[in-house]
Amino acid sequence: MTMKKTLAVLALAVAGATGANAQCLDDAQVGALAARYADKAPAANFAAPLSNADGACTRKRFNALLATRLGKVVGYKAGLTNPAVQKRFNTDQPVWGVLYEGMVQPSGFATPARFGARPLYEADMLVRVKDAAINHARTPYEVLQHIDQVIPFIELPDLIVEKPGELNGAGVAAINVGARLGVAGEPIAVPATRGERYRLLDALERMEVQLTNQNGELLASGKGGDILGHPLNAVVWLAQALQKENITLKAGDLVSLGSFSPLLPPKPGLGVTATYIGLPGAKPVQVSFQ
Repeated sequence: MTMKKTLAVLALAVAGATGANAQCLDDAQVGALAARYADKAPAANFAAPLSNADGACTRKRFNALLATRLGKVVGYKAGLTNPAVQKRFNTDQPVWGVLYEGMVQPSGFATPARFGARPLYEADMLVRVKDAAINHARTPYEVLQHIDQVIPFIELPDLIVEKPGELNGAGVAAINVGARLGVAGEPIAVPATRGERYRLLDALERMEVQLTNQNGELLASGKGGDILGHPLNAVVWLAQALQKENITLKAGDLVSLGSFSPLLPPKPGLGVTATYIGLPGAKPVQVSFQ
């Protein structure tokens, strides 16, 4: 049986395992979406804008199909955490998706420019969860007490559908926030003392994140505070959003915080470097497109 047929069959099985009260895309639509994701081919846009309930339930069904192929969950991503990116998708709320094993590659990773159906790249950041108490964090400082690494990251999302500009926020949630690939740099250890932690918090808020090409030319930039006022607020939001669906963050989980930069299209021959100016210990992270 081909991958496409397998995913379509699994879509029918997943339907019985998801909440009956939510309004989802139907089984055939979700199966077709997963098959197109597997083929790295654009899927048809949704017939109408999705409600938040539509988006959440469709994400659950879609992820159940992705998990049969991609396997282990390694973390989660907060998306649409930057007001400029929210505006692009006609929403004022973040959304979340799931990160699977193999999605996070090391700095220097080379990939075809068409690594997905609708590939993009953006400046991002990961943090690694130290313990489950992070689920109760309500401030950036409380988050910092329950993570052990801050990791420079270029995300390589894939918005999948034929016309990504027509997606609303719930539609972005439905496609697992476009999770496809990303490139992680060298981790920065979270310091032990209170004073050092406050200095790190301040640096994360004030840092300038720049994307440059292989010639050193500026492609895009943003500030740490562009993500919900402080990038670690994305973890606060994500933990609360996950708990509404009976999911909790655990030790070792990676969390992608969202976009410091606009989402940009890759081109063959392009090399991209993300630099975190003003963040002590942060080394550039790089990706190249073939």
